[in-house]
Amino acid sequence: METYQQLAITRFGEPAVLAMQTQMLPALADAQVLADDQVLIKVAYAGVNPIDAKTRAGLGWAAAQNKDNLPWVPGYDIAGDVVACGQSVRRWSVGDRVSGFIGFPLQGGGYSEYVVVPAAQLSPVPASTPMRQAAALPLAGQTAWQALEKAAVKAGDQVLVLAGAGGVGHLAIQLAVARGAKVFASCSAGNADFVRQLGATALDYRQGPLDSQLKDADVLIDLMGGDVGTAALGCVKAGGRVVTVPTITAEQVCEQARQRGLQAEGMLVTPSVTQNDAMMAMLAAGTLSLHVDAVYPLADGAQAHQAIESGHTRGKIVLAVGGDA
Repeated sequence: METYQQLAITRFGEPAVLAMQTQMLPALADAQVLADDQVLIKVAYAGVNPIDAKTRAGLGWAAAQNKDNLPWVPGYDIAGDVVACGQSVRRWSVGDRVSGFIGFPLQGGGYSEYVVVPAAQLSPVPASTPMRQAAALPLAGQTAWQALEKAAVKAGDQVLVLAGAGGVGHLAIQLAVARGAKVFASCSAGNADFVRQLGATALDYRQGPLDSQLKDADVLIDLMGGDVGTAALGCVKAGGRVVTVPTITAEQVCEQARQRGLQAEGMLVTPSVTQNDAMMAMLAAGTLSLHVDAVYPLADGAQAHQAIESGHTRGKIVLAVGGDA
């Protein structure tokens, strides 16, 4: 029987707790390995997200719920090829290129050479779209999309996006611009040109408090949380809207926002194939760009986690599972 490799969290802690493990791949001729509505994917690339690193460190709900299930394979973004289909699957055929936001929030599984996925969770990957981009899009893209929806961003709004050069941030900028908003984004000086190219006004957070650089934002999309998110509330005008994404500090940021007379709420992304389909089409049409900052081999996942925890990545990081690093 054929084997395949996964990268798993063996215990909670530093990136070094990630380790490769070997699994047995059931014979593809055995139809019983898949439920009727499932497909087997040979993964080319897997996206790496901050939630992966937080879970590995033992933080957050996914870690709490999986503490007795270690080793546990993280990863919610995948892109790859269909290699087998359940008996009732009609949309997909062997050889189709697909991507998806899978196993969220408790199952994970994306850091793996093969993964079984409900067919309904997948989107087609156009031939013109690189698989590494398709793997980087789902979680970050849907987080950005849903944050803007929750904040009811509309044409003419002034929107501040924290961490504008990051995975979610650089997509949120573009989606907000597409809605007709005037976008400001916090970033380092080294990322200012990158942020401007996406359509935002860059605010260098090292050049003084953000609320000394912007005062009348209608909307804050807080992708930092904690003290950084709280400090940025001073940029929002009275009655403005705040959506904070980091769940660990959401209550803190929202309470401070309400004390300032702002509308505020946290959010947890909900997987949406419809949104993934729409953004995949935008990538193919060139109306949305996705920057992949680095690609690491699956076995080097610990280095990928170190990079994402540095807080200084531009765009997304992906793991080359079956594709080229």
